[in-house]
Amino acid sequence: MERVTVRPVTHRLWLHLLLFVLTVGTTSFTFDRAFPSGPLPDAERLAHALTFSAALLSILGAHEMGHYVLARLHGVDVSLPYFIPLPYLGVGTLGAVIRIRAPIPTRNALVDIGAAGPLAGLAVALPLLVWGLAHSEWIDAPPVTDTAFPGSTSLWSLGRLAVQWAGEQLSLLPAPPEEPFFGHQAIIFSDSLLMRGLKALVLGPLPPGRDIQEHPVVIAGWFGLLVTVLNLMPVGQFDGGHMAYALWGPRARWVGKAMALVLLFLTLFYTVTWAVWLLVATKLVGFGHPELTHPAEPLSFGRKLVCALCFLALAGCAMPVPIRMVIW
Repeated sequence: MERVTVRPVTHRLWLHLLLFVLTVGTTSFTFDRAFPSGPLPDAERLAHALTFSAALLSILGAHEMGHYVLARLHGVDVSLPYFIPLPYLGVGTLGAVIRIRAPIPTRNALVDIGAAGPLAGLAVALPLLVWGLAHSEWIDAPPVTDTAFPGSTSLWSLGRLAVQWAGEQLSLLPAPPEEPFFGHQAIIFSDSLLMRGLKALVLGPLPPGRDIQEHPVVIAGWFGLLVTVLNLMPVGQFDGGHMAYALWGPRARWVGKAMALVLLFLTLFYTVTWAVWLLVATKLVGFGHPELTHPAEPLSFGRKLVCALCFLALAGCAMPVPIRMVIW
């Protein structure tokens, strides 16, 4: 058995801790502003915001520490996680990243390091979701009717609205009748197959006209599933891209390009928000992958099963339209 030597690494612990504390603040603040749960005392609002932040950062931290631990076990020089605060936008963070500062030796190591993050994140997210669902409140809810194809926020639909608006300004098209506005709106978090299964397990069948007011832990867990989807896409240096490269080598570039076409389809016909991730995948991450130091070592059967499990997780967590706004 080849002996693995773990190189000593130096960490600027103060920077990691500072970014973590800032991210606690930005995620708590953003949750309080973006996902209000009705008039609550200030102490209860603060408790909800901090609960959300703790649950979300536990999932993100587990994800990155999964990468970190497996990288160190394979002797790869790697940094501790850097959390990325993002006040006012999204959920208050862009997640967390680690820096891999040395080549990855083998295809087996590549799978171990790539898969450890999403699987560790799911291992934390799933029990949090079960607990949060059990502590969520039942509420009256409007039916979700925005199931048309193309979706109302797709590039196709928004383009048609833009053309219609331009025609109205030029007096070429009659203005459509105004639709009544009833003054109530709600954020609907779409359910992936995995989320539907958890709801059925914990809550049973949902009565007509009823839904749950998601506990802050459920919202954090839901975003944890979304992070899993984004990271497991088989593109470039995403976690899914590492596994695709371990499985298919240079041919993984074509898998990544096929995934980019899927993202383009979702942008055109489901929701334009996928355009952001399409740009990240194609322009920032790209389809290439650094070469391994020992690429000839075959991929073990167990690692192939791990890849299959991760791609099943991708399918189970996927949502064509993650978030929609319902007005009634």
